[in-house]
Amino acid sequence: MPNNILWLRNEVRETERRCPLLPDGAKALIDVGCDVVVERSKKRIFNTAAYEKAGCIIAGSGAWVDAPTNAIILGLKELPEKPARLKNDHIYFAHAFKKQAGWQDLLSRFDDGGGDLLDIEYMVDEAGRRVVAFGFWAGYMGAALALMQWYDRAAGRSPLCAQGIASFENTDVLDAKIRSLKPAGAAPRALVLGALGRGGKGALQILKRHGVDVTEWDQKETASLDREALLSHDILINCAFVGGKIPPFVRPSDVGKGCLRVITDVSCDPFSDFNPLPLYSAPTSWDSPFVEVVGEKGSLDLFAIDNLPSLLPKESSVEFAGLLLPFLKELHNGPVWEASRSAFHRACKSMNKHVTLQ
Repeated sequence: MPNNILWLRNEVRETERRCPLLPDGAKALIDVGCDVVVERSKKRIFNTAAYEKAGCIIAGSGAWVDAPTNAIILGLKELPEKPARLKNDHIYFAHAFKKQAGWQDLLSRFDDGGGDLLDIEYMVDEAGRRVVAFGFWAGYMGAALALMQWYDRAAGRSPLCAQGIASFENTDVLDAKIRSLKPAGAAPRALVLGALGRGGKGALQILKRHGVDVTEWDQKETASLDREALLSHDILINCAFVGGKIPPFVRPSDVGKGCLRVITDVSCDPFSDFNPLPLYSAPTSWDSPFVEVVGEKGSLDLFAIDNLPSLLPKESSVEFAGLLLPFLKELHNGPVWEASRSAFHRACKSMNKHVTLQ
């Protein structure tokens, strides 16, 4: 990718410590002829000095707004509301191509400025499979929160998560915290939906390592749902991808029935018509990680955090950046980038305004 500038921006979201480009990855890009600019960040899991040592150009936080037009801006989560026109190509998770809230406002900023939005979610291979994702660590951390919550409830104490949550420096620290909360003799039964996917595999790994009895369901089991069997579990981790209208996994009328007392909705799509857990109306947050869902026969706690991998920023960044790096070396080339760019163009054409694509 000679003559290109890749510009790693500081994240706007204060709880976002993940990074899509590691210092050694930045050096690898520099070695193939790319100029790499890295903005200063006090929260990024890898410090600025490591990027400077790798040969990167260091810029101030938010300086990307004045970057030259040939700079490609790399990030993870949402952009700030300004500038109104986006002249650069951006790579990040925009959550706009399915007509989510504010999608036309965002796409209009790109259309007016001349930049393209290369959404990471739409980087797919020729078979339509995503090539880069945080799914494993989303499932891993979602299961960890559910397990800690169940332990606290089983012990009859106020949940640790009720005080809000913060990121863990690594998996060892997380494991120690889980072990410290486990009451003597506690033995929950957990059910993982979407067990064969990335998120499901992450959830299974941490639950099994902590000795939890886990049931694994995927498309075959959810196609003909045994709701009574589902409700016989103490913990439910939903990692299932739902691309169409299906009967809900848990209905409001099911709350309080059976043993189910904690749910983590790793898939977290409350605004979609396809949401299989119609028990909540918006994602939960780090300040308020769960909501209590009350039914006629009892209640349950539900976690629905939309950036779960950020709670393990180091491990999730290492895996994600490793998957992304080969494609950053081939920017503008190959079917993966073409797929993302085509998805952007299709989304723009569906706006309620005339657009002229670059």
